[in-house]
Amino acid sequence: MDYERWSERQESTTIGVDEHDLEVAYYDEGSGEPVVFCHGIPTASFLWRHAAPELADDYRVIAPDMVGYGNSATHDGFDRSIRAQEELIAGLVDRLDLGTVSFVGHDLGGGVGLRYAAHRPDEVSKLVLSNAVCYDSWPIEQIVDLGLPATIEGMSVDDLQKTLRGLYRETLYGDDPDEAFVEGMVSQWDSEEAMVSLSRNAIGTNTSHTTEIDPADVTAETLLLWGAEDEFQPIEYAERLADDVDDAEVVGLNDAYHWVPEDRPDAYTEHLAEFLAS
Repeated sequence: MDYERWSERQESTTIGVDEHDLEVAYYDEGSGEPVVFCHGIPTASFLWRHAAPELADDYRVIAPDMVGYGNSATHDGFDRSIRAQEELIAGLVDRLDLGTVSFVGHDLGGGVGLRYAAHRPDEVSKLVLSNAVCYDSWPIEQIVDLGLPATIEGMSVDDLQKTLRGLYRETLYGDDPDEAFVEGMVSQWDSEEAMVSLSRNAIGTNTSHTTEIDPADVTAETLLLWGAEDEFQPIEYAERLADDVDDAEVVGLNDAYHWVPEDRPDAYTEHLAEFLAS
């Protein structure tokens, strides 16, 4: 599925975050027990283009674009931190009347899921974290640089897109990355407003929002489904989480870097489906 088709299948609603009414685009397919997917930076819900449609045969799958990303609100003037994104998820779960959910998060979305599950243990039945930010494992240098106003002041939209293409192509596993994925992720950053939004997203990467969480507060059955060769969020952090979360297991997928749902889509979806059905 390409980005245009994914976008056409999204719905939208308005969610209050820190007293701002923000438009949120989200994928919502299937029926049954709800599974909420949350992406990271600098991606969008398109990250789940393989797993979400497969699981929609058995579950209600909801995958929002976080605010500041994709087809959600990108205008200036609101917080994009994972604390704010947690509020977004809570508002969307309430708006859609989902009740208790399973939560799947990657990168920053994993940090959102960690907070959500720790703060609302009765509302998360199963938690899947993939190459997730946690403890003080983040942010990485490339994201910190994007958050500096001086960085984007010297860039055009074309410059930014070229930079992001290089980042994805260099950090996807293998010598022949899927250009539909690369172009889909890059195409969302296609205007001055979107470029500023990405910078605001980057500067909102606040390590305090994971270091203040006690993973022992997570009571959900937890799967740490990790790209085993990731240098951004090494698998050692998954192993540390497994020690601190009462009911957690680590599954490392070889031949996968940070973008594990894209590097190993079949294996990733298979492990995810097996865990959710258990």
